[in-house]
Amino acid sequence: MVRGLTLGKFAPLHRGHQLLIETGREESDELTVLVYDAPDVTRIPVSVRAGWIRNLYPDVRVIEAYDCPLEVGESERVKKLHEDYILHTLGISSTDTFFSSEFYGEHMSVALSAKHRIVDADRKRLPISGTEIRKNPYENRKYLSPIVYRDLIRKLVFLGGPSTGKSTLAEYCARTFQTEWQPEYGREYWETFQVERRLTPDQLLELAQGHLEREEKQILSSREFLFVDTNPITTYLFSLYYHGFAVDELEALADQSRNRYDLFLLCDTDIPYEDTEDRSGDGNRIYFQERTIEYLNSKEIQFETVSGSLNERLKQVEFLMKSLEPIFL
Repeated sequence: MVRGLTLGKFAPLHRGHQLLIETGREESDELTVLVYDAPDVTRIPVSVRAGWIRNLYPDVRVIEAYDCPLEVGESERVKKLHEDYILHTLGISSTDTFFSSEFYGEHMSVALSAKHRIVDADRKRLPISGTEIRKNPYENRKYLSPIVYRDLIRKLVFLGGPSTGKSTLAEYCARTFQTEWQPEYGREYWETFQVERRLTPDQLLELAQGHLEREEKQILSSREFLFVDTNPITTYLFSLYYHGFAVDELEALADQSRNRYDLFLLCDTDIPYEDTEDRSGDGNRIYFQERTIEYLNSKEIQFETVSGSLNERLKQVEFLMKSLEPIFL
């Protein structure tokens, strides 16, 4: 039985880290990965960073290392802080091989009485570092797994009744900030599958699922932000309106939206109503605006209202974007 160990902040997890982990898996019967808390480097919780590894490597034992030393360096004092933390605070023992690509690998291996396995220390196989990725995740996204990159994109969703300017504003924001936007899939789906201007409850679920699938694809080509035109909350409210209920899966998707987006933006009804074949009049717009507000309040989802002309709305969105705390420090 060969027991391997490696550690890191994984802020974020990149292909170089994955090479380290995959080497450890190949050369060990049992690999443990310590994920250090890193409040000095990133606001991504250790649980999320550990989740990336669990998702990609379910056979690896992952330990979330809280209250770990934040100091780094090659002084004897700092070395001992980390050694004591791993050996005594976490109680890590019985390690045969310590896998690393950093300077600390040598002294940590000695402390663990383990073989030191150096993996791509000169970065020739994968010329990337966490520092470079933190500077520009978009330009370095080829070094990131999709499950990691999606968590580096801030998602802003525009909600509101029909004809409140959601699509126009989402597209305008995307062009302004040189990133992607996800159009409302509902209109495309409705035009394809509606029968007598109606969709069934199951079709509405399929619509919401299709929107989320498209949204996930857009995330991977986005630069820092993704602007989203509506989400399953809107589809859920339409199901209630037309059928008096929503299937459980659609209700669950709507509820999960609270944790999916970084900003909820409600587009105001202060612009002229534009009637189209898939809409049912200004009274219907007001109805859905009120239901949207009621839903957000009932779920205690914080939202901001954007009003005025297109440029005025853009300025409000930009101000709110600046209020978001950066992912990397």
